Amino acid sequence: KKSEQELKDEEMELFTKYYMEWKGGKKSDNMSYANIPRFYYRLPAEDEVLLQKLREESRAVFLQRKSRELLDNEELQNLWFLLDKHQTLPMIGEEAMINYENFLKVGEKAGPKCKQFFTAKIFAKLLHNDPYGRISIMQFFNYVMRKG
Repeated sequence: KKSEQELKDEEMELFTKYYMEWKGGKKSDNMSYANIPRFYYRLPAEDEVLLQKLREESRAVFLQRKSRELLDNEELQNLWFLLDKHQTLPMIGEEAMINYENFLKVGEKAGPKCKQFFTAKIFAKLLHNDPYGRISIMQFFNYVMRKG
C-alpha cells in the first residue's frame, strides 16, 4: 500500500508527463523550480490531534521568543537615559539631538537587545535637514518603541 505522499508524487509526475505531451513540448532540463522552498502547509484537521498540538506548541514557542526580544520598561528607561546623556549640542528649541558618533557610543552601551536599532541605515532614515548631521533623540526613541 502506498503512502499519501507517494500517491501525490505519482499523481504530479503523471500530470507533468501528460501536460507536456499535450502541450507538445518536452520536459525542461532546468530543475531550478525544484529548489523553491515550500511556504504553505495546510492547517491540521480536527481529527489530527497530534498535529494540532504541535502547531499550538510551535506557535507558543515562537511568541515566547519574540516576547524575549522586546525591550522591557527598565531597558527603555536605560536607553532614554543613555540617549539623554550623550546628546549633541546645540538643541533645536526644546528638542535634544544626537550625532552619529554619540549614536554609536549609545549603541555599544545599550545592550544586545538594542543593537539592532543602532545602524547607519536607521540613523540615515531619521536624518532630516539638520545642519550638524544629527537626529532627534525623541524621534529615535519613538522609532525604537514602535519597532521593538
